[in-house]
Amino acid sequence: MKTFAQLITSLETTNKTNAKIDAMVHYLQTAPENDKLWFLALFTGKRPKRPVNTNLLKLWALEITQLPEWLFLESYSSVGDLGETLSLILLPPENEIDKSLSQWMSELIDLKDKTEEEKRIYVIESWNGLDYTERFIFNKLIGGSFRIGVSKKLLINALSKYSEIDSSQLMHSIMGKWNVEEENFEDLISGTNINPDNSKPYPFCLAYPMEKEIHELGNPEDWQAEYKWDGIRGQLIKRNKEIFLWSRGEELVTPQFPELVSALENIEGDFVLDGEILAVVDNQVLNFNELQKRLNRKTITAKMLKEIPVKAFVYDILEFNGEDLREKTLSERRAILEKLINENPHENIKLSEIIQYKNWEELTEIRSNSRENNSEGLMLKQKNSNYHSGRKKGDWWKWKVDALTIDAVLIYAQKGSGRRSGYYTDYTFAVKKEDQLVTIAKAYSGLTDKEIMEVSKFVTKNSLEKFGPVRTVKPELVFEIAFEGIGYSNRHKSGVALRFPRIVRWRRDKKVDEIDDIEEVKKLIR
Repeated sequence: MKTFAQLITSLETTNKTNAKIDAMVHYLQTAPENDKLWFLALFTGKRPKRPVNTNLLKLWALEITQLPEWLFLESYSSVGDLGETLSLILLPPENEIDKSLSQWMSELIDLKDKTEEEKRIYVIESWNGLDYTERFIFNKLIGGSFRIGVSKKLLINALSKYSEIDSSQLMHSIMGKWNVEEENFEDLISGTNINPDNSKPYPFCLAYPMEKEIHELGNPEDWQAEYKWDGIRGQLIKRNKEIFLWSRGEELVTPQFPELVSALENIEGDFVLDGEILAVVDNQVLNFNELQKRLNRKTITAKMLKEIPVKAFVYDILEFNGEDLREKTLSERRAILEKLINENPHENIKLSEIIQYKNWEELTEIRSNSRENNSEGLMLKQKNSNYHSGRKKGDWWKWKVDALTIDAVLIYAQKGSGRRSGYYTDYTFAVKKEDQLVTIAKAYSGLTDKEIMEVSKFVTKNSLEKFGPVRTVKPELVFEIAFEGIGYSNRHKSGVALRFPRIVRWRRDKKVDEIDDIEEVKKLIR
C-alpha cells in the first residue's frame, strides 16, 4: 500500500502530464505483479463493491476519537470529503502495517461476508496501522468511492512507455471485461488473451468538437454527414453465435436490451457494429431520459419493452467474419455495413441516415433544425478516414447545435473536495413555480476561481439553514445554466430533468424575480 500511496501523492501534487506518466511508469517498474493488475483495475474504474457502509465508518471513527458528532459534521463540512475527514480526525498510527495493494484488495473483497463486529475490528485495526495518505486510500476503497483524476489517454501513454507496446493495441487489450484474479498483467496488456474472448470490444473512435468555420473543412464531397444522436453509443458484437452489447463506458448492457439481442441473432455472420442505442416510438426518437429508464435494471418487463422500445442506429462496422476492418476507409466500411444490414433487414437494427447536401450552407441549415428529430447536431466524418482508437484531430468532428439555456437562482451550496475543499463549489439551482422555487439542476463547473471565492463568501454570510455539509442560501444570485437536453421526470420536484447542466455565466444584471418559470422551461421539451 505504501508504494501505491506514494503514487497517488505524486499524481495529486502535479499538473504536469509527463510527471504523471513518469510516476505511473515508476510504479509499474517496482510494483509486484498482482499490484500492477489492481492498479490497472482501479485506474480503469473496475473497483469492487463497497464492503462497509460509510455510516458505519463514521460511527466507528467517533467511537475511537470520542469526538462529538457536531464537531465531526463541522469538520466534514469544511473538508467536503468523508474519506479525507476520517483520515484527518484519527490519531496517528500506533504501529505499521505493511501489506501489498493486492493483499488489501483481497481482504476488502472478503470483508463483505463478515459480521458487523468483525468489520469494525478489521477497520479499526487497519486505521491504527496506516498513515494519513494510506488511510485516505483505504477509506476510499472500503467505501467504494475510489476515483483518480487520470484520463484513460494518460494511463495508456504510461502503459505504452512502460511496455513499449503501441497505444492502440493497449487500448484494445484492457477494454471490456476481465478478472483481476484470473489475469497475468503482462499477458493482459500485450493482448495475449484477446482472441479467445468473443466479447472483446474495440476502442471507440472519437470525434473532436467542431472548432473551425465549416467552410474551412474544404470540399463538402469529402465529408460524410450524419445526425448526432443523444442515446447510448455502443458496440454490437456477434461472434460464434454469442451476442454482446457494450456501452462506450465499457459496461456490458446486453441484458437491458433483449430486443436488440434477438435482432442481432437474425443477422448472418460474425461482426462488430458501432452505433447508437435509442428509444424510438412511432419512428420518433425519444429523449435520453426515457432511454435511461431501461438501464441498471435486473429485469426488463414486458410493459417496459412495450412503453420504451429501443432500436440501434448503426453507422460503422469494425469487424466482419473475423477480419479487422478498422484500417479500411469510412466509405469502404460503410459499403460493407450497408450490404450486411440490407441483406438482413430487421426493424430494430437500422442504418443511421447519411445526410444528403449540396454545399456547406445547406448543411448549416440542416444542423440548425436538428433538434426537431431529437438529435444534438451533426457528425462530420472524412470519407477516407480509418477507424482510429480514441481521438485523431481532423478526421471526425461533432458539430452540435448551441446548448439550451435558462436563468436560475442559487438556493443550495456545498463545499467541494481536493484543492477546492475550502470553497463552496457544488451548487443547486431553482426556477419559479407560481410563488415558490423548485430545484431544477445541480452544477459544478463554469465559474472562475475568483467567482467561486465570491460565491463562497456570499454563502458564508447568507446561509439560512444547514443540512450536514449542505447550506441553504438566500435566493439572490442568478446564473445562466446551459444544458444539452431536457425531459419530463417524476424523480425531480420540478418535473423535469436537464442533461449535462453547467454554469455559463453569473447574471449579475438580473434579480431573482427575473429567473425563468417552470412552465416556460417545459416548453423546451420536444
